Amino acid sequence: MTSPSPRRPVDWPLLARAGAVLVAAVLAYTSCGTLMPGADSAGGASADGTGPGVTDDTVKVVFIGTDLTKTASMTGFKNADVGKPSEQVKAIEAYVNAHGGVAGRKLEAVYREYEASKDSPAAETTLCSQITQDDKAFAVILTGQLQSNARPCYAQRRTLMLDATLIADDRATFTQLDPYLWTASYPEYDAFATSFLSVLVQQKFFDGRKEAGLVAADTPANKSVYDKLVVPLLSKSGVTVAVNWIDTTSLGTLNSGLSQAAVNFRGKKIDRVFFLGGARLAPFFMTSAKAQSFTARYGISTFDSPIFMVNNPGTVPPESLAGMVGIGFAPANDVPDSQLAFPDTDAEKKCLDIYQQAGITFAKRENARVAFTYCDAALLLQGAAANLGPNLNAAAWGTAARALGPAFSTAGGFGGELGPDGYAAGTGYRILKYDTGCGCFTYDGPVTPLGQ
Repeated sequence: MTSPSPRRPVDWPLLARAGAVLVAAVLAYTSCGTLMPGADSAGGASADGTGPGVTDDTVKVVFIGTDLTKTASMTGFKNADVGKPSEQVKAIEAYVNAHGGVAGRKLEAVYREYEASKDSPAAETTLCSQITQDDKAFAVILTGQLQSNARPCYAQRRTLMLDATLIADDRATFTQLDPYLWTASYPEYDAFATSFLSVLVQQKFFDGRKEAGLVAADTPANKSVYDKLVVPLLSKSGVTVAVNWIDTTSLGTLNSGLSQAAVNFRGKKIDRVFFLGGARLAPFFMTSAKAQSFTARYGISTFDSPIFMVNNPGTVPPESLAGMVGIGFAPANDVPDSQLAFPDTDAEKKCLDIYQQAGITFAKRENARVAFTYCDAALLLQGAAANLGPNLNAAAWGTAARALGPAFSTAGGFGGELGPDGYAAGTGYRILKYDTGCGCFTYDGPVTPLGQ
């Protein structure tokens, strides 16, 4: 690895603390296109009869809450308070049961807390076994399950997943795990990537440049997006891409990969860099870049945790924020309330009302980011199950979810209509920019369908 500049030494303790968390997070993307034995038969699931966790009178659903307390203590990161998820789950349960339950059955909502700092394949297997074998759940709401074995494990055990984790579930993963994997708040990765690249071109991010830098986690989803979308689209604009694939399997490969990427870009005099892979790869790269005396203008998205970058200036050099542009699809992770009224949409208002009925309030939209995804998942689950009666199972539920049309809208993102072959209810985006005046990210323009 190239030695850091003597004028700006690398803060290895900071990178070590940050990287320890990031390694666990970026492993999420290895789930794309990877299946446990037996999971590839999921698409043959029957649409008749009931799934696991369903009786004549009840439906068991597990809501996972990810505890970031130790992670924040280890790293010094600032994360907005999300309240008490266990109480939020009870509020959701009470509302659903007061409004018909799930397919005429009483919702039994179980809350399980998961310690983020201990995330590992073994821990994910244990959690999956608890939920599928001990709880015998019909569905699980995922909020931070980041290992490659997590989603295939639930699919193999015929457990419906409503993914509320901000990770890149690409279409290949959704189809391979069909009919078990869905998201009520976030987008499919392929549709996201198409819009992200299109906006960067439209915003003249690459103008005057023959080469741009790309920092991407070395995963199947990112490799696919790079081959199918990045290269063809940017070649039309006369731009070649200097891609640095980041091996996230260990702290050593992560740190050396980020530092080497900055050295490579500096040597090529590249001053436009964008990211694929999420999991806060962008802010950590910026820390490494500063240590290597490299500066650039960055293309970013919701996957890069915009509010996190603003709230943690010790991790992200403030000068790196200037000129950032990209797309946002989850307001609670993108912009402050000063830039978008809170609440804004009818879906946000409905979910807030559900919580208010239980005496739960949120000072800011950012504080409701987990609560909104719980609400989205529960309302989509309930809405699609309404007419299933004796056939409450994943396959029948998936068909019904796609037929809901505009009857469902997401509070956690933009959109809601799954469409005839969709898996993700996050179907819209807005252009996202950093504003030096407010020292925050802002939206520019209307909500636009993802994939355009």
